[in-house]
Amino acid sequence: VIYTSGSTGTPKGVMVEHASTVNLLHWSSGVFADSEISRTLFSTSISFDLSVYECFVPLSQGSTLYLVEDALALAQTPLDVSLINTVPSAIAALVDQKAVPASTSVINLAGERLKADLIERVFESSGVEKICNLYAPSETTTYSTWICMPRGEAVVETIGRPIANTRVYLLDGHGG
Repeated sequence: VIYTSGSTGTPKGVMVEHASTVNLLHWSSGVFADSEISRTLFSTSISFDLSVYECFVPLSQGSTLYLVEDALALAQTPLDVSLINTVPSAIAALVDQKAVPASTSVINLAGERLKADLIERVFESSGVEKICNLYAPSETTTYSTWICMPRGEAVVETIGRPIANTRVYLLDGHGG
């Protein structure tokens, strides 16, 4: 069970289903190279759904986890991580402190709106090769849509397209 306040602000427990987690692992193994997740920063509380990705995706592929209290710990103790999975505000703080490790090739961002200016700042100030924007309510087990923006390509503010075995329906306020 993952606890979330979600968009309503009212705390609730959400059951994370085994099948959804397996789908996340399957999808991730097809879109991230072993070298990209080989040294993943595990900085998210296990009560937050991003931790499902940070913990189980790397371990399922034989990768190494670097456990820290939160992503901002990189400003005090630089680590040789290849992937950072966190919220945009944490990456913005690391960029401001020039603390994105040189070893980091991929940054996954979720949990907050990702703005184009932050993407551009990350690319300008680091050696990061691609930034992925991931989105989902907790009920879908971490991520249901994504877009990956490689260095040198157009920056787009969007939640992207569905991950494997996932459908997204856009509805109006009346369900239509």
